[in-house]
Amino acid sequence: MNGRSQTGKLAVVFGGTGFLGRRAVRHLRSHEFSVRVASRHPDRGRDLFGSDDSRIESIEVNIHNEPSIARAVAGAYGVVNAVSLYVERGRETFHSVHVEAAHHIAAQAQQAGVERLVHISGIGSDATSSSPYIRKRGEGESAVRAAFAGAIIVRPAVMFGPDDTFITTIITLLRRFPVYPMFGQGLTRLQPAYVDDVGEAIALILQGSETDATFECGGPRVYAYKELVSTLAREAGVKPILLPVPFAAWHALSRILAILPSPPITRHQVALMQVDNMQSPEMPGFEQLGISPRAVEEIIRTMLRGH
Repeated sequence: MNGRSQTGKLAVVFGGTGFLGRRAVRHLRSHEFSVRVASRHPDRGRDLFGSDDSRIESIEVNIHNEPSIARAVAGAYGVVNAVSLYVERGRETFHSVHVEAAHHIAAQAQQAGVERLVHISGIGSDATSSSPYIRKRGEGESAVRAAFAGAIIVRPAVMFGPDDTFITTIITLLRRFPVYPMFGQGLTRLQPAYVDDVGEAIALILQGSETDATFECGGPRVYAYKELVSTLAREAGVKPILLPVPFAAWHALSRILAILPSPPITRHQVALMQVDNMQSPEMPGFEQLGISPRAVEEIIRTMLRGH
């Protein structure tokens, strides 16, 4: 990677208050970028990053409004689109966020003369998938590439870290109930990535010189889902019964829970758990960026000590 200084260069992070976005902001600052945090809630950005650093600016942006996007990217060297959606609500659909808004951000960045665009997608994104979430992620990648020459796609594996909705949720359930219902037989393979490692990857990619590339960021170890749950149970000091539950039952449950305003499980999450989530061996990732990704066990021990 090119390690040249980025002092004075402006990076705009859409979704910069989110789970990954706020890590990207912090790592970009550590690499001497000035950062404009573009989100629906600028007050949240100011709460997260404080007001002491004059080189972090929080602004309000509407990703469905092109003039709003244009104002956000004005004068930027680089743009990161870390906006994501997991539950559709009203006009916030997978298509409107992962395809239309992603295209608008890329097009406005191209028009503004932005030099580098990093678009966050996900491992397994596939425009031919029967899952709307996975399909729209794949369509979004194509829409971004069509709008911005040389766009860089970053596909993280399932991410974990403090305040995540994945491993933290599993540990909470393991501690609360003596029986843990698994997705199917627990054979789906996962390669969890620590969210701060992905944030560092984004900063290094924006700092580098690659164009028109795709990076897949998976952690140092591949687990079967059952193996991952067992590992988390051991670290949490509990010994639950792991109960296989057929995917058909999970799909039925997700349809029932869909009436809730914030369902604990959605059909799209069930669909994701039916597909292996691992980095392709031929794709560049953490290693090519000089990052040694941290293991689940290492981070979980730190998280558990904090509770």
